[in-house]
Amino acid sequence: MAAVMAGFVVIGVALPVLPLHVHDDLGFGTFVVGLVAGSQFAASLFSRVWAGSFADRHGPKRGVMVGLIGAAAAGVLYLASLAFTEEPVISVAVLLIGRAVLGAAESFIITGGVSWGMGLVDSGQAGKVIAWGGTAMFLALAMGGPLGTMLFSGQGFVAVAWLTILVPLAVLALLSRAPAVAPARNGKASSFGMVARQVWLPGIGAALSSIGYCAILAFSSLHYAQQSWHPIWLAFFAFGVALIIARLTLSHLPDQRGGAATALAFVIVQALGLALMWCARGPLIATAGAALAGLGYSLVYPGLGVEAVRQIEPEYRGLAMGLYTAFLDLAMGLGSPALGLVADAAGVGSIFLVSALTVLLTAGIALHIRRSAVSAAPYA
Repeated sequence: MAAVMAGFVVIGVALPVLPLHVHDDLGFGTFVVGLVAGSQFAASLFSRVWAGSFADRHGPKRGVMVGLIGAAAAGVLYLASLAFTEEPVISVAVLLIGRAVLGAAESFIITGGVSWGMGLVDSGQAGKVIAWGGTAMFLALAMGGPLGTMLFSGQGFVAVAWLTILVPLAVLALLSRAPAVAPARNGKASSFGMVARQVWLPGIGAALSSIGYCAILAFSSLHYAQQSWHPIWLAFFAFGVALIIARLTLSHLPDQRGGAATALAFVIVQALGLALMWCARGPLIATAGAALAGLGYSLVYPGLGVEAVRQIEPEYRGLAMGLYTAFLDLAMGLGSPALGLVADAAGVGSIFLVSALTVLLTAGIALHIRRSAVSAAPYA
C-alpha cells in the first residue's frame, strides 16, 4: 500500500498543474496539453502486460522497486525539461517522455503491488488485497491534487519535479527490507491466451462500471457549476469518501460472499446513485447520489478482480492483474470523451443517466459469471 500510495501521489501532484505549466509557462494550446496529460495513461495501458509478466518472472517486489525507480526517473525528466523553457518544443518533448516513463512506472507499481500483497496472504484474501490497493490509490490521488497545487503556486513546476524524484526514492528505501515473494516460475513462457480467456469477461464488467467513475470525475464539477451548486467539488468528495470507507470496512465481502455476487449487489447500488444524480433538483440529493455511487463502485472492481484471478495459477497472477487493470485504463481513456459527446448532444445532466444505464450492463456480466461453472466462488 505504501508503494501504491507513493506512485499515485506523484501522479496526483502533477494532474492539476500540468495543464497550467504547459499552457501558461510553455505557451502551448489545449491539444498539446491533452497530449502531455494523456501520454501517461497511454503508456500505462500498453505496459500493463509487460509489468505483469515481469512480476511473475522476477518477483512482484522487484517489479514494484523497478516502478519506483522509474517514477523517480520521470521526476528527473521533469527537472530536465525545465532547463529548456527558452526552447518550448524541446521542453515539452522531454516532459512528454517523462510522462510516458511515469505511466510505465505506474503499471509496475500497481500490478506488482497487488501481486505482492496476494503472495503474502492466503488465496482467500485476494479481494481484500485488491480493495486495499485501490484504497491506497484513491487516497494518494486525493492528497496529491491539493499538494501539487500548493507546491506549484509557491515554487512552480520545479517543486513538483523534486517531489516526483524524492517520494519514490524514500519509499524504495523503506521497502528494501520488506519481505519479498519468490517468483513462482523461472523462465516459463506466459500462457497469455489462457490468462486472457479468464480475465476478459470480468475486465469488461469492470470497465463498464468504471464509466460511472468517469462521469463523476470528469463532469460532476461542471454539472454543479451549471446548476449553481456550491462547492462544485462536493460530488467527487462524497464519492471518494464513501468509496474509501466502504473499502476499509467491507473489503472482506468478495472473499466471503464471492466476487461476482458482491459485484452484482454493489453495481446496482452504483447505478441507483448515478440515477439519483441525474434526477436531483438540488445539491443535497445530488451529493447523496454521488456518495451512493461511490459506495456501489467500491466493491465492483475488487469483486470482479477476485473472479479474474480465481482460476489463475499463482505463477500467472501478475499477468492476470496487468490484463485486468488494462480494462480500467481503456474505460478511462475512452469513457470520458464518449461522455463528452453525450453532453454536447443532450446536456451535462444526461451523462449521469447514460452512465447509470451503462453501469447496469455490469450486473448482467456479474450474474453470468456467478451462474457459470467457471466461477468457483462459495456463494452464500
